[in-house]
Amino acid sequence: MKTYRRQIREKILQALYTIEIRDTDIDSAAGWLLTDEILADPNAMKFFNMLLKNIKEHMEEIDRYIVKHTFNWDMSRIAIIDKNIIRMALTEILYCEDIPPKVSINEAIEIAKKFNSTDKSSKFVNGILDAIYNDLKGEGKVHKNGRGLIDQSAAKVQKAESEGVSGGGSEGESENVNESVNESKNESVNESKEEGKGGSEGKGETIES
Repeated sequence: MKTYRRQIREKILQALYTIEIRDTDIDSAAGWLLTDEILADPNAMKFFNMLLKNIKEHMEEIDRYIVKHTFNWDMSRIAIIDKNIIRMALTEILYCEDIPPKVSINEAIEIAKKFNSTDKSSKFVNGILDAIYNDLKGEGKVHKNGRGLIDQSAAKVQKAESEGVSGGGSEGESENVNESVNESKNESVNESKEEGKGGSEGKGETIES
């Protein structure tokens, strides 16, 4: 059975959440969450280890981008789940060369809908990611190859991701990011509840064998 990258992303999100509320390190937190299915899939473990490694190594840089585009809020004011979804997606955009940016953004939106800390989490996540991505692209900091170069219209997302990627667009890309943030900030700040550990796993990109 193929392992879906959505499952990996959700496990890493849970690990990032855990280290903010418990006295543990990210490797231990992530290790507790790995399923037998993931452990038995070499390609799944490769993606898991690569994404986790880059999040750890580049978190300070990632956080600077987030602070810049949330109007210099203190990171503690952003809901824990929303913040870590954004961290994970930005890590993919910057350091996972084979993943198209729109796939990373779309996956983040879908995960935000599932683990929503507020009713507007997905809109908040989309607004921040879209603004940061546009800046990074303008500065020439996004480097992709292979599949990562695919032009991501909604139809091409579905074609490129052979099974199950949520390809509904990036939920209002044309909206002004200031509006997105302002509408959601009262519900996205100072939230710390844990969402949805367990339950059915969403699908998403497949880990190709």
